[in-house]
Amino acid sequence: MLMKNGCKTKGGNMAKIAKRRNRYVLDYYDNGGKRVRESLPQGTTLKKAKDKLREIEDQLSKGNYIPDKKMPLFKEVAKDWVEYKKPNLRQSTWSTYDGITRNHFDAFNDLKISRITTAMIEKFIRDRLGAGMNILTLRKILLPLGQIMAYAVRHGYISYNPVRDAERPRGQGNEQEKKIRVLTPAEIQKLLDAVTDQKYKTLFQLAIMSGARQGELLGLKWSDVDWTNNQIHIQRTFNNQLWYDVKTRTSNRRVDLGPQTMADLKRWKLACKPGKLNLIFPNQAGGAINHNNMIYRYFSPALKKAGIGKIRFHDLRHTKVSLMIEQGENIKYIQSQMGHSSPTVTLNVYAHLMKPVNQESARRFEKVILG
Repeated sequence: MLMKNGCKTKGGNMAKIAKRRNRYVLDYYDNGGKRVRESLPQGTTLKKAKDKLREIEDQLSKGNYIPDKKMPLFKEVAKDWVEYKKPNLRQSTWSTYDGITRNHFDAFNDLKISRITTAMIEKFIRDRLGAGMNILTLRKILLPLGQIMAYAVRHGYISYNPVRDAERPRGQGNEQEKKIRVLTPAEIQKLLDAVTDQKYKTLFQLAIMSGARQGELLGLKWSDVDWTNNQIHIQRTFNNQLWYDVKTRTSNRRVDLGPQTMADLKRWKLACKPGKLNLIFPNQAGGAINHNNMIYRYFSPALKKAGIGKIRFHDLRHTKVSLMIEQGENIKYIQSQMGHSSPTVTLNVYAHLMKPVNQESARRFEKVILG
């Protein structure tokens, strides 16, 4: 046996590189004091053998060394992570993560988790962009990828998260702008005039006037209406046939409404058939509305009748924000009404809606200073 290198491990035992039958063999003791002899693939150079030994020694010094034979594959860690997340996520969010891990990580699935590098992550990003993947979609995929690697760090499989250091995809700043479609006041009136059913007319009106999300609207109860202060209290949501509390503290909020909307809401309350769940917008049986039926039977036909192109229901929320910005409302107030986590989130999504020229503001400022 020809000794090529040697140094002491944490336990004081000598780690060595030997050569047998034209292959380098690493000889060391693991964290439990057990001797390990690891044969490297034929053709491995002495430099690579030394690099491998240094990598092992570094992991041994940190107490998290796992031999290659016992190192799990990426797909095994991803599966464990998905199961770990299941109790802590909404069913819809968990299903999205589960689908991403099953459908988007073929490039990593059969690799040892410890072999995935930042360079590989950046190549993954380049390949997806080169194939024409939308940047917003790619960012959604990178989120669980980063969490899977962070899970691997916590469990001692790797010492750092390669996704964290990877350069993220950069867009041209207009991805949100392309997706957002807002209605003009005239189009809003046409839409509401096109709806004959009182329940859905009130629902669409409240969606625009409150800016509440679809699930928040479908989860509203009459007890959430503050008739004295002209407000609705958003504190739950109904999504994919399941009930949830709102996601964050800021999502639990009170939304101001105008007197006309409150009057229309009161008229609908008189016409609404009482149900066990006390919902503002119940189905015929008193339960929550199926959102697909609402879209296909009432929302889409109303858009067509009003001569408005196809928009998402969520664009009614965008319309509310757009008109508030146009009116010059304080961004902090807009954030609180929309339930965003911070004004920064509001600005990131809607900054492109703000006017680049505002002479009225300049005149007001000049008047204060110069009189």
